[in-house]
Amino acid sequence: MRKSPLSLGLAAVACLFAVPAFAGQSPIDPADTAFMTFSTALVLLMTLPGLALFYAGMVRKKNILATMAQSLAATAIVSLLWFVLAYSLAFRGDGALIGDASAALLRGIGLNTVSPWAKTIPEMLFSAYQMTFAVITCALVGGATADRLKFSAFALFCVVWLFIVYVPSAHWVWGGGFLAQWGVIDFAGGTVVHINAGVAGLVAALMVGARTGYRKENLSPFDLSMAFVGLGLLWVGWFGFNGGSAEGAGSRAVYAIVATHLAACAGALVWSGIEWVHNGRPSVLGLISGAVAGLGTITPASGYVLPWQGAVIGVLAGGTCYWSSTALKAKLGYDDSLDVFGVHGVGGVLGTLMAGVFATASVSASSGQAGISGLLEGNPHQLLVQAEGVVVTILWCVIGTAVSLKIVDLLVGLRVAPDDERLGLDLALHGEALHQ
Repeated sequence: MRKSPLSLGLAAVACLFAVPAFAGQSPIDPADTAFMTFSTALVLLMTLPGLALFYAGMVRKKNILATMAQSLAATAIVSLLWFVLAYSLAFRGDGALIGDASAALLRGIGLNTVSPWAKTIPEMLFSAYQMTFAVITCALVGGATADRLKFSAFALFCVVWLFIVYVPSAHWVWGGGFLAQWGVIDFAGGTVVHINAGVAGLVAALMVGARTGYRKENLSPFDLSMAFVGLGLLWVGWFGFNGGSAEGAGSRAVYAIVATHLAACAGALVWSGIEWVHNGRPSVLGLISGAVAGLGTITPASGYVLPWQGAVIGVLAGGTCYWSSTALKAKLGYDDSLDVFGVHGVGGVLGTLMAGVFATASVSASSGQAGISGLLEGNPHQLLVQAEGVVVTILWCVIGTAVSLKIVDLLVGLRVAPDDERLGLDLALHGEALHQ
């Protein structure tokens, strides 16, 4: 068929402006992208419904829906703010203290754009994956003030605390900030997630005050079966949390997953075993608390240690977090409702330090780059650097959390009225009740 001069001319013009599709032009790896997409879904599953069920199962019946609502609110608020500005401040720019706004509203992130922190997956996916970490960190804090914090206060806290505490910490450790430049290693969130959540929870518990009837009334969990199901979802989701922090499918991700699983198993057995000796029987609450302690404590070390070392860290986590959630808590007298500090704060500190002890170079080594060794491989300096990272994170979190809560208190107040607390937050704040 003969083409007209006009069609030939248009075809020639189109060729001038066409973008050639060269083989291998995109650095994006399909296998890594698939793995990280699945990992992103797993980490989101940790908050909804994992943490929501876990926390709700450990409060009284009259506060179950209000506790679940906090997890959903954190997910919605933090997700939107993450894509508006928080991601850019955390992972764009080369400032020592904070990033820049170059990717605000996801500006400039195209189909083939990659981040220097994850070079084989789309940057949009990397951003979404990191978003799920920010979501669960904010949601974790709410467990310390369960049964008495206003919903409006929690929602506003998520907004303020995200930018004052979480975003700077994420940039310092994972976005090329000064702690990364010092050499601090944190594979999946010992500092950024667990220390921040635990310390913020302790500060919040102290500033909000103890629950009405604390140490006087029965404040036992209403339905530990919910907490048990929540633990199962958290445990499986943690494979995406720690395994996905390898930023791709490979042996390092597998090592992190196996170390994570063994740490959870060891933590559950040790916590429960100590409880069995002390109280004459093992409780379901002790089993699930020990598992979470193991999961949280292995997190910063998971991509730097051998699997058997993960089990050792789990043993240490079970004993240490049991002590901090029972003896230490009783001695100091604070009311951390769901032991956010005792499990996540103390576990985060322990795990970050243990990364400096057990780090094995062969696990983190890659082509053209030597791995990181810890104390046991003759590098005591790594443990010192880890301790410095812990101290900086704690200090900033204490200051930032106190400032955040003060702002929230001035704007909407922190605590519900005494009558509302007695009635229950489900009815008082949401006008609903479980099994009406």
